[in-house]
Amino acid sequence: MKKGDIILVLVILLVAGSAFGIYTFLSGHDGGAVVIYVDGEEEGRYRLDKDRTVEINGGTNTLRIEDGSARMETARCPDQICVRHKAISRNGENIICLPYKIVVSIEEGEDTDVDAVVQ
Repeated sequence: MKKGDIILVLVILLVAGSAFGIYTFLSGHDGGAVVIYVDGEEEGRYRLDKDRTVEINGGTNTLRIEDGSARMETARCPDQICVRHKAISRNGENIICLPYKIVVSIEEGEDTDVDAVVQ
C-alpha cells in the first residue's frame, strides 16, 4: 500500500465514524413507554426513562419501572406468573396477569429482534 492509499482509508473511516456518531446522537432514543391496561381500558402510561413504582388496579399488583425496563414486583394472584415474568423493555413485549385482567405493554421502545407478531 502506498501512502495515499493509507490516507484514503483513514479519511473513509473518519467520515464513517463521524456519520455513525452524529446519527446516534441525533436519533436519541427516549426509552419508550409502559402502557397499563386493566380489563381492556388504559389505566396509565409511564415513561421508561424515569424510575418509579406504580400501584395497579387499586393495589392488586405493583409494577416497578427501573433502568429502562418494567417488571411486575408484586401481585395478589395465586399463581404469580406475572411476577416471575422477565422484565420487559422492547416494543410489543407484554406482561399479563389473567386473574386481574391486567396487561402491561411496551410502546415506542426499542424494536425487538422479531420480524412479525401474529395476533
